[in-house]
Amino acid sequence: MELYNDLKELLEYTILNVKLKQLLIFFGIIFLALFFKQIITKIILGRLKKIASKTKTEVDDELIDALEQPLKLSVVIAGFYIAFSTIYLPDNAKTLVNHIINSLFIYAVFWGIYRCETLLDRVIEKFLKNRDFELVSSFLPFISKFIKTTIIIFGVIFIVQEWGYNVGALITGLGIGGVAVALAAKDTLANLFGSIMILIDRPFKIGDWVIINDIEGIVEDIGFRSTRIRTFAKALVSVPNSIVATTAITNWSMRDRRRINFNIGVTYSTPRNLLEKAVKEIDQMLRLHPQIHKDPLMVYFTDFKASSLDIFIYCFATTAEWAKYLEIKQDVNLKIMEILENLGIDFAFNSMSVYIEKTPEK
Repeated sequence: MELYNDLKELLEYTILNVKLKQLLIFFGIIFLALFFKQIITKIILGRLKKIASKTKTEVDDELIDALEQPLKLSVVIAGFYIAFSTIYLPDNAKTLVNHIINSLFIYAVFWGIYRCETLLDRVIEKFLKNRDFELVSSFLPFISKFIKTTIIIFGVIFIVQEWGYNVGALITGLGIGGVAVALAAKDTLANLFGSIMILIDRPFKIGDWVIINDIEGIVEDIGFRSTRIRTFAKALVSVPNSIVATTAITNWSMRDRRRINFNIGVTYSTPRNLLEKAVKEIDQMLRLHPQIHKDPLMVYFTDFKASSLDIFIYCFATTAEWAKYLEIKQDVNLKIMEILENLGIDFAFNSMSVYIEKTPEK
């Protein structure tokens, strides 16, 4: 009985206006919170991870990993909240503790949202790649940074509001400052809206051969401020997106064929029947060629030039690639040479005949 009284007296001992039994309960609750955090990690989350690993998608695995740390932090914060509610604190100290704990809760919530946004980025990027949306995917880094910055700003605003500050006045001040910044950076905003128009219209993608504002080359990068084009002279040109959005764009990579258009000159000594036969055989050769489009396709004897009879050839190769096009054109040229050689027709070359009407007397 005496031991019980001594123990009871000891538990009633006060330290800084807090009884010893309250301190023991306080630390006991914190210990239980830390213990429950380990249970969540080892048992609950462990089993959820095993279930998620058996599914076909990886989204659930990554979602559990993203929420694991914020969830464990929330359990610890909840333990501290319950623990502080069991002890006596002065009003000022209690208010301060409540603000700190609530701020930590807000932090844990927005931390979880922030980590889930990273998961959302990977899902969207995978979705766009599977559907060949290269242009849209090139804007993902900027969009990701914008969303993350927005999450951080809203988290800070909620925490500031928790501490009793006037968020409305703060936002109004930011709005006035934003107008000033917008006026000072109107060119940047024009480029931003231009990039949005590129994103919507999708006139080209990285790797396309384009002509933009008299600049011709391969699109190397598409940003929110400018589009970078590598010219065929290997110079890198940055074109502001405000110009890209308001100028005519020629995208050579969007075509499915390349034009073959030239004239063949044969000598005036070529008989009419052989010339007709050459035109027919060249036309037939092109129509049977597996890498030449059948429509449009034109082969005609068109002109009497000063030193040649011209055969006009107009058709399209079945490729837009420059190297493949040259290979097809070379094959067509060699076949035309073979046809003319078999018919005994000579190619004409620039020449001049001089006729002397009267021989001068000595």
